[in-house]
Amino acid sequence: MFVVDLPETVTVPAVAARPSRLARFRRGIVPYLYLSPALALLVVWTYRPLLQALELSTYSWNLLPTAPMRPVGTANYERLLQLPAFWDSLGRTGVLIAGMLPFTVVLPLLIALAGRRVTGRARTIYQAFIFAPFLVAPVAAAAVWRWLLHPGGGIVDRALDSDRNWVYDATTAHGVIIVITGWQLLGFAVLVVWAGLAGISGDYDEAARVDGATPSQIRRWITLPLLSPTLLFLVLTTVLLSPTLTFPLIDTMTQGGPAQATTNIYYLLWDYAFHSFDAGLSAAAGVLLFAGFGTVAGLLVWFSEKVAFHDD
Repeated sequence: MFVVDLPETVTVPAVAARPSRLARFRRGIVPYLYLSPALALLVVWTYRPLLQALELSTYSWNLLPTAPMRPVGTANYERLLQLPAFWDSLGRTGVLIAGMLPFTVVLPLLIALAGRRVTGRARTIYQAFIFAPFLVAPVAAAAVWRWLLHPGGGIVDRALDSDRNWVYDATTAHGVIIVITGWQLLGFAVLVVWAGLAGISGDYDEAARVDGATPSQIRRWITLPLLSPTLLFLVLTTVLLSPTLTFPLIDTMTQGGPAQATTNIYYLLWDYAFHSFDAGLSAAAGVLLFAGFGTVAGLLVWFSEKVAFHDD
């Protein structure tokens, strides 16, 4: 018969006291306190003006402080959708975005991939040379390009042995705006692609080389898929920002002409407000523009998340 001695008392470790509701509230509110300055600025400078624009789009007003604001309901939207200039400007905006994509996606990708072969101090000079146009003010760039494209005596005409008025010719004016804007944004886009390439581990390339993959196969099947979120980001910024960034060039060089050849949707709503003094119509165009581009941005973000999840 075996006798087992058991301890008279068993010590139970103390259970940590649950934090009080006030302590949990304090811990939970800390992240929002850090975000509150940014949220306040977002409300003041983004959401409040958006609501004011939505309200203004239901009024007829000529921007004069002494003139009454007359409520018209949805009449501004109905009138806007019946204007041929609105649909023409949307078409030119689409052409602008399509013309900008080679400068913000294709060329930056090629330049960044070629720049990986540049090493040492030459790499720094190469990057500075590519990024420099982005630092030029749009108004200064417009002045220089008007001099370069001056009909007859400009450097471009002398180089091409032509006498074309590039800026004031309806067949070339829009292309000039696209090229100048693309020239300025090229450096920023290349910088974004460089950042994306820097985030790709070199272990993938080494493993592929061990398996016998060629450099072109590595770029096609490894680098480009891993870089796809970066490229989609560039597409998104091109869609959202290109029409806005062309405004200084258009206002300085062409004023929307000739024959509205360079009037995109952003310049049109500005023209309605400050040339035609139709604040309600301009606000309606801005609301429709926000809704349209917001939908496109949402679709691109959804697609980029699907691509990123697929890559993972």
